[in-house]
Amino acid sequence: MIPLLMPPNILDHFYLGGERIAELRGTDMPSPRRPEEWLAATTRRAGEGDTGLSRTPDGALLRDLIAADPIAWLGSDAGPSGDNGILVKLLDPGQRLPVHVHPERPFSVAHLDCPYGKTEAWYVLATSGEQPSVWLGWTEDVDPAELAERIDAQDSEWMLSRMHRLDVKPGDGILVPAGTTHAIGSGVFVAEVQEPTDFSILLEWIVTTATREESHLDLGFPLALQALNHHGWSADEVADLVLHTDPARRSDLPIRLLPPQADPFFLLHRVAPAAAAVPVDAGFAVVVVLDGSGTVSGTGGSLDVTRGQVLAVPHDFGDWTASGALDLVVCRPGAGWPATLHHGTAVAQ
Repeated sequence: MIPLLMPPNILDHFYLGGERIAELRGTDMPSPRRPEEWLAATTRRAGEGDTGLSRTPDGALLRDLIAADPIAWLGSDAGPSGDNGILVKLLDPGQRLPVHVHPERPFSVAHLDCPYGKTEAWYVLATSGEQPSVWLGWTEDVDPAELAERIDAQDSEWMLSRMHRLDVKPGDGILVPAGTTHAIGSGVFVAEVQEPTDFSILLEWIVTTATREESHLDLGFPLALQALNHHGWSADEVADLVLHTDPARRSDLPIRLLPPQADPFFLLHRVAPAAAAVPVDAGFAVVVVLDGSGTVSGTGGSLDVTRGQVLAVPHDFGDWTASGALDLVVCRPGAGWPATLHHGTAVAQ
């Protein structure tokens, strides 16, 4: 098997943005609210049928192909049927995203009938504006009763003022553990990797087209807010979640883009050959060609690739190499997946 080139899968959403996705992927911009593309996705958007699921060039759902031959695609048939173990997105917000939070695995198992939570991470591709920023975690403990009141009042200033604001630049890799309040600022273009769910609890919906009723996963806020970590973090604790790599660096080995705490959930590397072809281990991967052109070669053959393309790489492609003037981001399920799906918790290998 060789990798599949995946057609664009750009979604309308409740916030503005998407121009840089359209440019990278060579598509039109029919709406000002197309800020997300879901890449080689086997995850549905919550409550919207097959929305979010990626299709191959001939119209087949990637999820169905994986379900039909999980050994070839994933190297294992131990995971949920059709599930590739990861959700990869391009996010290009034209406004600040709302303050929100995602559940951990134990909460999802108990209340959402799902073995996954939604730990995620951002790799910053580009920025614009005067002070490109993200917000991550509380700076001090937050009283649950007061937070509930501030959510009812939609007091955005109160919430943001109690969160760590991080100025960001291209090459920053930022881990967002499930349960952590967060937001991405306008102009921060990222590749996002996450657990394969669409579970978001909005603490702030006033800056979007969403409503209160659409903001608590149909659980009601009293229960939904139990998924949230109310404890404050120190600046050092937040800094441990960030890894910066030089986006211009080239190397004859894959370059790690996230701190090691991310490994049980997903793996993210940049592949940018310096002189020799870069070796990449076998295994399912979602690959984004950020720049340049070149060739990926594996057991099943080779494929010429160029800027803006997205590949779904099957396990049966074997150990593979990338050569040429390429700049790739390679996104994989977490270390040891799917064995890490054990009683609703991530087990580090």
